[in-house]
Amino acid sequence: MTQAPHRILIVDDDPALLELLQRYLGEQGFAVAGVSDGEAMDRYLAENEVELIILDLMLPGEDGLSIAKRLRVSGTTPILMLSARGDDVDRIVGLEVGADDYLAKPFNPRELLARLRAILRRRQPDSPGTAVAEPAEVYRFGDFCLDMASRTLTRGGEQVALTSGEYALLQVFVENPNRVLSRDALVDRLAGYERSPFDRSIDVRVTRLRRKIEPDPARPRYLQTVWGAGYRFSGGHA
Repeated sequence: MTQAPHRILIVDDDPALLELLQRYLGEQGFAVAGVSDGEAMDRYLAENEVELIILDLMLPGEDGLSIAKRLRVSGTTPILMLSARGDDVDRIVGLEVGADDYLAKPFNPRELLARLRAILRRRQPDSPGTAVAEPAEVYRFGDFCLDMASRTLTRGGEQVALTSGEYALLQVFVENPNRVLSRDALVDRLAGYERSPFDRSIDVRVTRLRRKIEPDPARPRYLQTVWGAGYRFSGGHA
């Protein structure tokens, strides 16, 4: 059975770039729509479902950071943020408000494609194949339950909303309990997450994850910092 194309929405006020990306990603098998600002995005999303949003940082009216913040409040659709400003500060802020990845302009469309595919691959369960499936694993820590089969995190039966990046990071930690993982090791295990990683991006993602699973993020119980070495996950078991 043929798989339906992934549905992508691009929010960018540059008509030339919008046309180029729509054409290029359409040729790669995606179903792509494009709008120029936040209001047009809201109208489109009110009538259509999408699997990923490519969001420009500098937009007329409401800027990309503000849009990303409210998208995160209302859902977990992956966001790939674009910006003509490649400063680390902008990148960090983009990640802090909930973007799954960040790409500075100008960029090679092939790199954009690789990042899109990596985000979508992390978001979906493994495709069925001819190999015998391994038993699904469930990890529990405190009041939380991470179900690998459904790719969901629940707390006391209530689902905790995670972005694809937050889920991928938590999965790495629970699969390596009580083991110190350096920032480089985390980047390696999050294959395809970033082609030009830097330490602070991992710190930002850990901070975001702590806000969702720690009773007191300032005094983490599960995601512990090991100064000078990295991070250690404590308390999980299958």
